[in-house]
Amino acid sequence: MKIGIYTLGNDAVYDQLVALLNSIEVNIGDIPVCIIPYNEQLDLVKQEVNSRANVTIFDNSESIQRWEKFANEVWAVHPGAKASKISLNWWSSGHLQRKLCAFDGDFDAFVFCDADSLVMKSFDGIFEKLNTYSFVFDDWIHSKNRIKVPLNVPLLEQANLFTEQQIRPRLHCSDFFGSKRGLFTAEDLTKYKKLLIEQREVEWLTAWWDDAHLFNYLTFKSNLPLFNYTLSENAEDRTGNCAIADSFVNINNVLYNEQGLKPIHRLHYMNYPTIDFTRLCSGENVDIRYKEEFLHYRFLKQPESRPQNFYSPSLSEKFSRLYKKATKKVRMLVS
Repeated sequence: MKIGIYTLGNDAVYDQLVALLNSIEVNIGDIPVCIIPYNEQLDLVKQEVNSRANVTIFDNSESIQRWEKFANEVWAVHPGAKASKISLNWWSSGHLQRKLCAFDGDFDAFVFCDADSLVMKSFDGIFEKLNTYSFVFDDWIHSKNRIKVPLNVPLLEQANLFTEQQIRPRLHCSDFFGSKRGLFTAEDLTKYKKLLIEQREVEWLTAWWDDAHLFNYLTFKSNLPLFNYTLSENAEDRTGNCAIADSFVNINNVLYNEQGLKPIHRLHYMNYPTIDFTRLCSGENVDIRYKEEFLHYRFLKQPESRPQNFYSPSLSEKFSRLYKKATKKVRMLVS
């Protein structure tokens, strides 16, 4: 059986991608990694791939187009598409759904890991779980408020379709998961698209244009066996993973859950803008938790390039950034 790791990337996340690849190499070892292109901006990514023996770029254009078309057609009829003040043209320029191309790749069993992550331990346990389960997750989305989780719990309960107790254990994120090739075929997508659009099951999805919500619908409807480490009966399995919210202990540049020193699968820098990491790697003093760990893995093979002195941006630079951010928001509304 061929196993491997997928991630989603382009030149915008180059620094994070390098850090992720280095963390995989150090903390897992020699395992194939395939980068699914977020878009066509891949010059830096291709240079990095050429320097690594076990890293490739996903090149199945048919798969990419199929998942893009599926997502675009589904989101176009979601209630959020009509209610949102943000231009549909802006939303449709996002490509996070491409991570689901992993189901069409070469790996028989795989782990997908977002590029804004650092791997902290072997994935052997996940691949072992995949002998029993079709999906393996390690996140806490099931514990969130019932109106913020990916599936519309009040709607499904009111329609007497499912109870909250049936729904919650199957909820998950899309930033990190293990699964198998071929679980969602072209025929499956045609079937689900018909249900989502013609039977209005698109209303089951809480948020508009969110790849995690679409993925939750697919795993829920498939009813294939699912395992989430955070719901494990073994307390050793239940850890944090979020850089911005959870507390960890660093032992030789590997992080462990602060409570009980339990090993974690990965550190996820969710909610930090990509530009923060670009600026950090250029020597700006950016407020990122566990930034020393990030810098360690980012410059593991280029220690001479790691910034030694950090500076704070000037007031004029801060103002310029705020202006650009406001201008971008206006374009989102009118484009």
